[in-house]
Amino acid sequence: MTKIKHFNFFKLLPRYTSVAALIGVGCLIAQKPAYAHHSMGGNVPSNFFEGFLSGLAHPLIGLDHFAFVIAIGLLAVGQVQGALIPAGFVLAAMVGTGIHLLSVDLPVAEIIIAVSAIAFGAMLVKQNKPNWILQMVLGAIAGLFHGYAYGEAIIGAGMTELFAYLLGFTLIQYGVAFAAFRFGSAATQKFNTQRLSFLQLAGLVISSIGVVFLASSIS
Repeated sequence: MTKIKHFNFFKLLPRYTSVAALIGVGCLIAQKPAYAHHSMGGNVPSNFFEGFLSGLAHPLIGLDHFAFVIAIGLLAVGQVQGALIPAGFVLAAMVGTGIHLLSVDLPVAEIIIAVSAIAFGAMLVKQNKPNWILQMVLGAIAGLFHGYAYGEAIIGAGMTELFAYLLGFTLIQYGVAFAAFRFGSAATQKFNTQRLSFLQLAGLVISSIGVVFLASSIS
């Protein structure tokens, strides 16, 4: 006689409650949009040290930027050429800053930044991800807009301060992406579940942050 398997809703409830809580936290901490992040209290850096500190802080104090950098690091997990994905992003971000300083307009930059967080979070959720070349290209395109937003904080600074700023935000972004890659690699070995892996949970949170920033940018 064939046994009928009963669906145990209460067994799955804690797992999905945790997912909902993570997404909720992501939405709550993303309530304040990051239109122009200034780590120097709104002042333009006036020396190498201030420029470097501003560059280090800028990608961290903007949650939309920070979430994207984590996403691009996590996407490198398990890929042979994974290190090139965040590398393409940080190099393009420098170009994006240069575009801003040349007074070339990149329209709807904040909207594109939010959409990039949603898209890369969604790629983490998907089982079948695009190949690393496409991910690197998409990351580079996003990097232009992220870098363009970074450029707002350095307008009017001298070449020394500009060099320090670019050095700071390049180092911190690749450092955060690399840390996310290492942590994600370890976490996927320990915390994967049958239904939702660690990377998928992270993708849901990152996408939820992007949705909140997108709504704020549009409104």
